[in-house]
Amino acid sequence: MSSTPRTDVGASAEPSRRRILGGMAATAVAVVGWNVVDQTWATAAEAAGNPNVVPVPGLTGTLETTPATVDAFANDFGHLFDGAPSKPWAVLRPGGVEDIVTIVNYARANGIKVAVNGQGGTGDDIESHSVYGQARVPGGISIDAKGMSRIVSIGGDHAVVEAGVTWGQLTDATLQVGKTPPALPDYLYISVGGTISIGGIGGTVQRYGLLCDTVQSIDIVTGDGRLVTATASVRPDLFNAALSGGGQVGIIVRAKVKLIPAPKRAVIFSLYYNTVEQYLIDSERVLADGRFEVHAGEMQRTPDNSGWRYKLEVGATYNTTPPNRARLLCDLKDVRAEAVIEDVTYRDYMFRLDAYEAYLKEGGHWYTPKPWLSMFLPASKTKAFMKLVEQELDASSLGGGFLLFYPFHSSKIKRPLAVMPNESVVYLFDLLRFPNPGEPNIQGMIDQNRRLYDIAVGLGAKRYLVGSIPMSGADWQKHFGTRWSGFVNAKRKYDPNSMFTPGQGFFA
Repeated sequence: MSSTPRTDVGASAEPSRRRILGGMAATAVAVVGWNVVDQTWATAAEAAGNPNVVPVPGLTGTLETTPATVDAFANDFGHLFDGAPSKPWAVLRPGGVEDIVTIVNYARANGIKVAVNGQGGTGDDIESHSVYGQARVPGGISIDAKGMSRIVSIGGDHAVVEAGVTWGQLTDATLQVGKTPPALPDYLYISVGGTISIGGIGGTVQRYGLLCDTVQSIDIVTGDGRLVTATASVRPDLFNAALSGGGQVGIIVRAKVKLIPAPKRAVIFSLYYNTVEQYLIDSERVLADGRFEVHAGEMQRTPDNSGWRYKLEVGATYNTTPPNRARLLCDLKDVRAEAVIEDVTYRDYMFRLDAYEAYLKEGGHWYTPKPWLSMFLPASKTKAFMKLVEQELDASSLGGGFLLFYPFHSSKIKRPLAVMPNESVVYLFDLLRFPNPGEPNIQGMIDQNRRLYDIAVGLGAKRYLVGSIPMSGADWQKHFGTRWSGFVNAKRKYDPNSMFTPGQGFFA
């Protein structure tokens, strides 16, 4: 992505007609077709006798073109590409999968771009949870994933869900029958389809891989307007290109996700370290022996805000008999500066960010631009990179946010487009900035992201598809490396008109 991020609303020519089409919403002023010459929606009066207007087929849902709707879908959680230049021409609120098939065929025939918008969040704060315009589709059709929010079935070892279901909805539904997805994101109010299309990571990655690695099959609408099923053995090229492929080969409408028995409780240990060296030793020790079911961590400011420290956050789950805490910590105590230990319900731990979300909203941080930096670091170069990061960042670099930092085995990652460093142990480096309201240096943070990214890539790192890093087409080709040609072939095969998810910028 080579364009410059925006933190304000720039001037742009507004589409001349914003109305509602389809099903129940049809009125005398409804648009009825697309003018392929003027590139505008046309009313019945404008379409009459005009050979340039292609009628929109009937929908069970609605195709909305009102200003309020398209304005809402021009923004995302990152607020770096908000406003007129990012506006879609229309928003599809599908009444079912057949609407998505219909609109994909219509868009392909008329040269219109299409992207799904996850529309996650809580309360009234519902929006795309991309942070760098990845879900934007300027002048195209944005598909509201909330129109695909049904949990189809919950079985003994799997659940089938529509793509707009959030992980929080799925977690609560499966806990009712004693099950849970084995891998969950830290923030649960994001859509299943959007998460698995970019990978998805959480504190059980060391056991189960990325969230997309727990997906057994997908139903997906491809660029030629077909609804097909893909698995690791049926259309494997499509399966592998859709999971962690950034929405380039189709629209995931359904997913079959692995389930495991859910524990009732968890003992969470927060262990604090004064140096990165000590933190790395213990992090890799507990990773090697697998003693904890949950394994995460952070780089944090010290309590007196004078520098940095590291928190190893690990958890042991149980049903009736609590784990032996002394045994779990016996070989860590010599390098542990302090510890906080909590015994909580499994659900309370999975939804632990609810209180933090409320804190960020209260302080205004939730609504600021978010120049995030998300990467995977090779373990052998991690200490050197983190020493640099300690010098680069200060308290204002985080604002109300945090920096996730913990290891896992790269062998747990099965989907080829979730590209990892070429080492057996890698570290997630996830700088989730929530700048202080009024922060004047957002562009400086973007520039810093690119500088740190270049240094990390020089050390063998790979980026995670979330995050705010200016990227060119050549950068993406370098990122995917030997997987690039296969990705290009899948794009040509399943999206021959290059209509899906242009905001990713992979093929710009």
